[in-house]
Amino acid sequence: MPNEVASSVEAIDAEAEKILEEARTRASEILRKGREEAKDILSSQPPMDDVKEEYERIIHEARAEADKKIEESRKKASEISTSADSKVQEVAERIVDIITGAKLT
Repeated sequence: MPNEVASSVEAIDAEAEKILEEARTRASEILRKGREEAKDILSSQPPMDDVKEEYERIIHEARAEADKKIEESRKKASEISTSADSKVQEVAERIVDIITGAKLT
């Protein structure tokens, strides 16, 4: 049973890492797209003030979206970790009950 608990905790930890990595990847992609859009705008040669404002707006929106995705992923990873801690505690209590001969349910 301890091996099962360790495997479960490792799987949950791996899932949390995967979620964070996906968030980082999405954030990078959003920023890359923002830079590409800004580059396209700059290459079209409209008035520079308009370009600068548009560039700043795109970058701001991309960063805000990336930050939001990262925060959502952190919350989900935290929830997974909390759930894992609870499950480990429950399993540990069951193991103690089995070893001590306490009433099994």
